Amino acid sequence: MHYPHLFREGKIGSLHLKNRVMMPAMGTMLASADGEVTDHLIAYFEERARGGVGLIVTEVTSVEYTLGKAGAVHPRVDDNKFIPMLSRLATAVHKYDAKVFMQLHHAGREGNSMLTGGAQIVGPSPVACSLIGETPRELTREEIEDLVQRFAMGALRCKMAGIDGVELHGAHGYLINQFLSPQSNRRTDTYGGSFENRMRFAKEIVDRIRGACGREFPVIIRLSVDEFVEGGIDLAEGIRIARYMESIGIDAINVSCGTYESMPTVIEPVSFPQGWRVYLAEAVKKEVKIPVITAGVIREPAFAEGILAENKADFVGLGRGLIADPFWCEKAARGEAAEIRRCMSCLHCLDGGLLGKHISCAINARAGRELEFGELAADGRQRKVVVVGGGPGGLEVARVLSTRGFRVTLFEKEACLGGQINYGSKPRGKEKMAWLTDYQRHQLQKLGVEVRLNREADAEAIRQEEPHAVFVATGAVPFLPRIAGIDAEHVLLAEQALAAPAQIRKQKVAVIGGGMTGCETAELLAAQGNEVCLFEMLPEIAAGAGVITRIDLLKQLAEARVAIYTGHKLIEIGAGSVLLEDLTSERRFTLEVDRVVVSLGVRANAALYEQIAGRFDNLVLLGDAKAPRKIGDAIREAYERAVLLQ
Repeated sequence: MHYPHLFREGKIGSLHLKNRVMMPAMGTMLASADGEVTDHLIAYFEERARGGVGLIVTEVTSVEYTLGKAGAVHPRVDDNKFIPMLSRLATAVHKYDAKVFMQLHHAGREGNSMLTGGAQIVGPSPVACSLIGETPRELTREEIEDLVQRFAMGALRCKMAGIDGVELHGAHGYLINQFLSPQSNRRTDTYGGSFENRMRFAKEIVDRIRGACGREFPVIIRLSVDEFVEGGIDLAEGIRIARYMESIGIDAINVSCGTYESMPTVIEPVSFPQGWRVYLAEAVKKEVKIPVITAGVIREPAFAEGILAENKADFVGLGRGLIADPFWCEKAARGEAAEIRRCMSCLHCLDGGLLGKHISCAINARAGRELEFGELAADGRQRKVVVVGGGPGGLEVARVLSTRGFRVTLFEKEACLGGQINYGSKPRGKEKMAWLTDYQRHQLQKLGVEVRLNREADAEAIRQEEPHAVFVATGAVPFLPRIAGIDAEHVLLAEQALAAPAQIRKQKVAVIGGGMTGCETAELLAAQGNEVCLFEMLPEIAAGAGVITRIDLLKQLAEARVAIYTGHKLIEIGAGSVLLEDLTSERRFTLEVDRVVVSLGVRANAALYEQIAGRFDNLVLLGDAKAPRKIGDAIREAYERAVLLQ
């Protein structure tokens, strides 16, 4: 058997599980506006169950929807009317011998008044979460009693619906966590102060659920065993809490960390290494006898197997890894690790949700759209298709069309596939980006796509293929302004600097352009021992980055001691200097430098498309060649157009 520790049976309480792989709770925005489970949500979880995961824990599920929401849309269990669709969810997952828990939740002070219809948020104490910036109202004892009962009734409704168990969300700074933590719980009654008092809310919830559902109904808890905030729970306290939870009858500890105030430790950006927080689970496992679950950037079967083989945890959680590839477990069990589409931690899935959109994935266009896209139709009938461009969009359209049975030839003018990922994976911590190209290249080889490297396609080359369709994915080219000195020998594009950063050492470097690429280039060059100044015309740098990615990037730039100047415009490049203008004061000044690195964005490269427009039927322009955007846009567009080709 491949990965025997991963795929041996497990047990949580009295519940038997077919393997040791769990899908932890993550927001989807696929519930209805009223909080009911929908067919879209069922299809999303059913695909992961079909892919072989042993246990699914749904996203946060409200036990009290007025003040308890963590987002605009997620499931709820505060009324019997939600039982029928919960039952359908359980039935769909059970078809594949998988189990499903609902994660019972209340946001507490990590809600906000926009979600509560203007009502003040609540918490154990009137202590604001710095990220939210709203001071909560202290819950009364009567309200606490009501919430305890709501958690119990929510669990009972889950049991009535055929859900296999519940997970209490005691992590990430939500309400139960707020009671556990001395940083957020400043009460002086029986629910605050001493350790036992801070535990009381959780204990009463567990006791009430046991009274309503019986001892055989599994109850687990997700804990932030280190909040990474001053005055909060540290690992020693987290272990003590875990031991206490075992003593009151919790069936398993799902070890996590962080709160909204230390958000990059909750949902990690690309810079965090694989399995970075396993040490937390390992420390807890040494102190408890009940099963311990670990998660956090676990991407590869061999890595997950090692965690279990070394007895660091009893189960591994694959969160975003199962968004990227629902069939991770099935492929791993067959010993086909190279077939897995590994999550590269780009946080596309999170960033969309923060904008109010349903779950999506930069590298898996089906995620959240399982009802919309069924199985790919094998209807290509070996008709010939030409794809021009070997970046993410071109490779994806070639993969999907070949899977459908089209005969695909791909032209790439460079000596290797990957397009901009070949540069985007160079900054420190972003090596995971290259995983996408590894996967796509492997798929094209397996499917028999003819790849012609070092071959720039033109109208005649395409015509000779007699194609049924042509997809142009020629990407984008760097934008260079008309500035004196821009062509000087000591001036480099960001892509050139990223390709060979070791050639620039112990120099003074001006990086012009504070978008993501410019920021990452500046950080990498600073890490090489250079003195780096970063200039951006806008009022802030990395303006287009997601929230967590930007927090992490600013931290890296600060640690690398990159000097950042916003509101500054490049006027001219001299032999050993740059002339800049402070847009606020309109003052111009000269800075002496050894190198200038230009990162001012890109423009669409649609020259080939314009050249051949009207000459071929089914001519499609894709990705950055259409309009410079992100990887997720190129993959989505490529998948959609490949599916729709007739």
